[in-house]
Amino acid sequence: MAQTADKLQTESQLKTLNDALGSGGFLQIRRMLNGLPPADAAHLIESTPHKIRSVLWQLIDIENEGDILQHLNDEVQSQFLRQMDAEEVAAITEGLETDDIADILQQLPDRVIREVLESMDHQDRLRVEHVLSFDEDTAGGLMNTDTITVRPNITLDVALRYLRRHESLPEMTDSLIVVNRNDQYIGILSLRKLLVSDPSVTVREIMDTEVEPISASMSSNEVAMLFARHDWVSAPVIGDNSLLLGRITIDDVVDVIREESDHSLMSMAGLDEDEDTFAAVLTTAPRRAIWLGINLLTAFIASGVINLFEATIEKVVALAVLMPIVASMGGVAGTQTLTVVIRGMALGHISRDNSRWLINREIMVGAINGLLWAVIVAGATTLWFGDPLMGAIIAAAMVINLITAALAGAALPLIMKSMKIDPALAGGVVLTTVTDVIGFMSFLGLASYFYA
Repeated sequence: MAQTADKLQTESQLKTLNDALGSGGFLQIRRMLNGLPPADAAHLIESTPHKIRSVLWQLIDIENEGDILQHLNDEVQSQFLRQMDAEEVAAITEGLETDDIADILQQLPDRVIREVLESMDHQDRLRVEHVLSFDEDTAGGLMNTDTITVRPNITLDVALRYLRRHESLPEMTDSLIVVNRNDQYIGILSLRKLLVSDPSVTVREIMDTEVEPISASMSSNEVAMLFARHDWVSAPVIGDNSLLLGRITIDDVVDVIREESDHSLMSMAGLDEDEDTFAAVLTTAPRRAIWLGINLLTAFIASGVINLFEATIEKVVALAVLMPIVASMGGVAGTQTLTVVIRGMALGHISRDNSRWLINREIMVGAINGLLWAVIVAGATTLWFGDPLMGAIIAAAMVINLITAALAGAALPLIMKSMKIDPALAGGVVLTTVTDVIGFMSFLGLASYFYA
């Protein structure tokens, strides 16, 4: 219901926007954009064609630009950042969280990043440089440096008075981080416990030392899995010698989960997860052309296999009619296995210890489905062409191809991962080639043998 309401709201806003653009009501558009929450304004901008965006961006008040910019995807961010100089970038990012500033700066050339950092005050520059020193896909790249820490030997009353001295608490603050004199992580103190416990007890008595901190070098995907597993709102990040570096909050983890979902979906089609829905024609066409070229190459490989059996196909025309059935069934079966395995890898379910069992399971599933549908296709082929031999040949080819598809779908992602290749990006192309080649080879090879 919430998604439907959001969709209707966006459609209404887009209609209002288009009507205002058509009538030249720029004052109305300015009021609407600057009156919306930053995330909604960013969504509205992303939902408009390339040229209109530039007009909308000019109508955003400068004090709102930074808040809106952080909610735009990387490609749209880059479109606007390219139009700014270092001072403008520094101005609009003032007041944003450290990790959000780092994400924005990573869209800029190194020269501009240095200029932006130089224009910041000393403390802010040190914080941003600290986050930028880590890869953006690690815990260090995700973390904020806005932590509130306490020592274990103080009383809860002292901790509460310390909190009241702050004008406000950092967003998503659900606990205080307990450190020693050397800023080394010890544990966390939940705000819920702090508020309901006896003020005279010490932090050490009620703090939680069971919460494991996150290493700054941990990948963002692993961080997301930990948050999902433990239902965390925030978690401390440590460096060498358990030194506290910052914390990660759930809003950043949600972004990681969404980006990983986009990556898996878009990679299957050979596209970037930051692909702009309304990108210009000359930007979109070359990107898609590359992947189409790769698929064309694999299609030529499959066609080459068919060409080897040209004489047999000319002799038995029914083979040309039935060939797509074998290849298609293998492709679907392989894609099912590939999807399950890639998802299992993303969730951290698959390791060396259980991968062999998984491969064997998929082979057995492929064999059962192969036998089931082979009987059905053999019967249909025999009735269609009045040729029991043809039915037996396609049945055998289907069993061979479905078993091969299951094996390839399970093994390819594991092999690619060991070779540092993204299985979501390359797995589908390789799998399609394997199932097409094996399907055509088995079907036409058997037909050549029996009809020679």
